[in-house]
Amino acid sequence: MLHDFSYRRPVSLDEAFRILDESAPEAAVFAGGTDLFVGIRAGIARPRVVVDLKGIPELHRLAWDDREGLSVGACVTVNQLLAESITEERFPVLHAAGEELATFQLRNRATVVGNIVTASPCGDFGSPLLTLGGIVELASSAGTRQVPLAEFITGVKQTIIGPSEIVTRLVVPPDWAGAFGGYQKLKRIKGHDLGVVSVAMVSLKGTMRFGISSAAPTPVLLADIPLDTPLETVQARAQAAISPIDDVRCTREYRAFMVNIFIRRLMEACNQEACA
Repeated sequence: MLHDFSYRRPVSLDEAFRILDESAPEAAVFAGGTDLFVGIRAGIARPRVVVDLKGIPELHRLAWDDREGLSVGACVTVNQLLAESITEERFPVLHAAGEELATFQLRNRATVVGNIVTASPCGDFGSPLLTLGGIVELASSAGTRQVPLAEFITGVKQTIIGPSEIVTRLVVPPDWAGAFGGYQKLKRIKGHDLGVVSVAMVSLKGTMRFGISSAAPTPVLLADIPLDTPLETVQARAQAAISPIDDVRCTREYRAFMVNIFIRRLMEACNQEACA
């Protein structure tokens, strides 16, 4: 049985801020709700006020700007991101990760921002957005701030979001637009499943970046590696950066092993595409 809570659907950010100022920290905001309502049904989350962001028009915006890059509003679903041709053209690593997230039906509801805000170590968008230098924009009645994704997620399901703040959008700067992008994900089954471990890679202008998920409390970034770096050197750097654990889905040894396998596969794919 669900606990009693009130449902609010603001139609502007100012209205949402007023609700949060009145109700925080007992309020929970959502757009897709694919994680929040699972938590409510399980009795893990017990907000007094549930705030639905889908009535706020600007949070549905998905747009490209040559100076700022790709702006992904808080209510943009994963399937909306995948349907936008500019995603695959300019950020193929995002497109590849999005296709691996859940099922088509869930992607119709799940949002890109929500996947980051949940801050699960196995989230699909954490590692690719980290390689692209993703920026998280937070807003409240006190103002707006932008934070690098690398600083936004602080631990397992922990972020720097204040009790009265809303993540309004993600910004993907244009610096890595057009880069080679690849994403490798280990699952227990071929269908919909959480990632046991995953690795994202981008390569542009002689430089590589790798993002690793499900191998540490937060996504791990291996930044600015020269393209001609030997495979063994990249793998050694990855092993030094990760801290995998044993759990019901996998052993830490196998996670570490698959990180090396995925790095090799991604570097081979990059070489086949003649990355420069």
